[in-house]
Amino acid sequence: THAVSYEIEEVIPYIDWNPFFQTWELRGRYPNRGYPKIFNDESCGEEAKRLFDDAQKMLKEIVAEKKLTLKGVYAILPANRTDDGEDVEVFADEARAAPTHKFCMLRQQAEGETSTYLSQADFVAPKGVKDYLGMFAVACHGCDVHAAAYEAANDDYSKILMQALADRLVEAVAEILHKDMRVAHWGYAAGESLTPEDMLKVKYQGIRPAPGYPSQPDHTEKRTMWDVLRAQEPADTELSDSLSMMPASSVSALVFAHPQADYFAVGKIEKDQATSYAKRKGYEQEEMEKWLSPILNYDRE
Repeated sequence: THAVSYEIEEVIPYIDWNPFFQTWELRGRYPNRGYPKIFNDESCGEEAKRLFDDAQKMLKEIVAEKKLTLKGVYAILPANRTDDGEDVEVFADEARAAPTHKFCMLRQQAEGETSTYLSQADFVAPKGVKDYLGMFAVACHGCDVHAAAYEAANDDYSKILMQALADRLVEAVAEILHKDMRVAHWGYAAGESLTPEDMLKVKYQGIRPAPGYPSQPDHTEKRTMWDVLRAQEPADTELSDSLSMMPASSVSALVFAHPQADYFAVGKIEKDQATSYAKRKGYEQEEMEKWLSPILNYDRE
């Protein structure tokens, strides 16, 4: 496990501004969708430019006064798919004698000609082949204090602006750390030479899905990730009882290197998979179904 930190200045070029404008419900119409074309939009271009200028001013204050800090932690571990092909085990060293942790995966069950029944486990090699699984957690610290100060001063605009910038900055840190893992720490894409714009368009090899997202809708997998990363210490991030990350401006992900790895949605699952999954994780059926309730294709008893 390795701790990392980044200066705000080096992160700013990797900010994806499109979600920033969406936070304020500003959406340009074709052909002026997206940043920076949104500034040309007749309906919201002027407001978007004013908002962007205010964000630049606040960013300068954040840098000058060191209002926010960006920290993270990552790991790249020997890993293999389990014999049944459904989960991924990670190991402490290349001997791969006994797994230290198991990441459980869910598999698509949708019927149809185009179904490929994908699972994230498909992106990790079986035993006997040297493969790895990466993971990270990053967080932006300091936002809560400044947001509370703005709120106390009845300045809701600055409060929301600060929170929106903290979200953009931590997403940018995730972008940079993922790049550093691909190119240097892991090195499976050592020859990569992408611009920040290309990276935001996901033109790199591999993926970084997070537990709770469509490729693995089960938030409880964060507990395994946190246990591996011990993320509370180096990154100062914690999990709430509902498995939300704290501070709010935090990002975590598993990192897969497979050239054909892609994002997908597990979709709805049937009871047989929920039962198998609960058994593999060591959860009681009822407890597992509670966490999986949004994707169950049957009524819980």
